[in-house]
Amino acid sequence: MSTSSSLLPPQIITGKARLAGVLGWPVAHSRSPVLHNYWLRQYGVDGAYVPLPADPESFVAAVLGLQAAGFRGANVTIPHKEAAYKLADVLDETAKRAGAVNTLVFREDGKILGLSTDGGGFVASLEAASLPPQPRTRALLLGAGGAARSVAAALQDKGMQVSITNRTQERAEALAEALPGADVVPWSVWEQQLGDFTLLVNTTSLGMEGGPDPLFCPSLAQATPQLVVADIVYVPRVTPLLASAQKHGLRTVGGLGMLLHQARLGFREWFGVDPQVDDATQEYVLNSF
Repeated sequence: MSTSSSLLPPQIITGKARLAGVLGWPVAHSRSPVLHNYWLRQYGVDGAYVPLPADPESFVAAVLGLQAAGFRGANVTIPHKEAAYKLADVLDETAKRAGAVNTLVFREDGKILGLSTDGGGFVASLEAASLPPQPRTRALLLGAGGAARSVAAALQDKGMQVSITNRTQERAEALAEALPGADVVPWSVWEQQLGDFTLLVNTTSLGMEGGPDPLFCPSLAQATPQLVVADIVYVPRVTPLLASAQKHGLRTVGGLGMLLHQARLGFREWFGVDPQVDDATQEYVLNSF
């Protein structure tokens, strides 16, 4: 870590510690523990945040076990966001619309609250990069999973026309049907149709270190100079897709900003503090790569 880590107070963990974590499969790539434990130290909170590997068959048992063990809740990452949606007893409006949950809160009444903060975090990352979504322009989303659902809904809320492409056509069609106004572009032709879009977003794990295709790098030859290329993958920080976009002179937005901004709501719910996403926070997390 950078010298900024030495400026933080020691982490407080007592028998009364508030506990949370991140559920995923895989989960070793996640920087959420780095981020949340940084905030816990920064704000002097008695608590800890840990990685929680859980395969799809074990997901429900893992969530119920965490709840029984006294955890305050958990983040949910690939591939569990739609399963978390089905498991939650109560959903916020964004989660209802997206059909996906990335944040679980274990309430005192025993119910599980499901929140969707991915879309809001993604839009906040675009705004922080001075590349806010432009109304009446078109966005193309790669993928049709939980993150795609949340991001698509958030972009529609900003007035963008959203198109979905996915290797499994049926999943793309199901997502488009769930989001009125969205349409589908076949996976086999989306690279040729890039000239029709001003924003390209990879919402899949393609290009992720340790993922199914870490070298994922589609052709951007048909892109116009106005295209912004965003990738929600943040390990590696510059994915092959983003590196290719930069070589084409296109503006890019990496996945770290979305990670930082989507995390605030969960931290507030679990630990009782509304953390700030500032330069020191970004530097600390960047230095964990």
